[in-house]
Amino acid sequence: MPGQGRKLDFFLKLVRELKWGTTQFRVDGKVTLPSAKRFHGTLSVENTPDFEISAQFWGSPDPESRKDLESSRRLFIYSESNLTDDEIMQLKKTGKDMGHVVQFRSDWYVIGRTQFEVPLAFVSHDSRDKDTVARKIVINLERMLCPVWYDEFSLKVGDNLRQSIEKGLKECRKCVLVLSPRFLSNNGWTKKEFDSIFTREILEQKILSCRYGIR
Repeated sequence: MPGQGRKLDFFLKLVRELKWGTTQFRVDGKVTLPSAKRFHGTLSVENTPDFEISAQFWGSPDPESRKDLESSRRLFIYSESNLTDDEIMQLKKTGKDMGHVVQFRSDWYVIGRTQFEVPLAFVSHDSRDKDTVARKIVINLERMLCPVWYDEFSLKVGDNLRQSIEKGLKECRKCVLVLSPRFLSNNGWTKKEFDSIFTREILEQKILSCRYGIR
């Protein structure tokens, strides 16, 4: 759920308004379907007023409509806003009283998950470009199931900065350079990262560049 600064009352209202089995299926103009490599069958989408999605699994003679599949009582809320532990417990209790099992996943969930994943992409950027571009790239890569080495998610208190960056560069298959005027004028860590990445690019062709604010 995009947008920071949302409070507990917003999420409580969201859970209370969800009526299991009767809440209308709504879309915002786009639908993300499972990857062909992960889905064991074929999917069909009909853009009708009732919006139909059907799945035909390998070995099954007929497709199954989303209308015929029983809805799960598990409710996953992905949010860019963080709640305290007490607020999350209150949200989960409200859901439980209504028959739902609420799972609240915010930035803290992403940070915890990335500690156990081998990153596929290393995102090198100027810290001043975090809010405008870098974090958006990282979040969208994560949504596409691409684990990312990103300082906000991958660095823990007490980590050796240089060793952590070198480890991230070594493990990642690709390095995403967010090239901006700020990045190019930074003679600190971004220059060290760039030098290291450029050396590896000569040997392994690992760089994917993203230009922001430059022509």
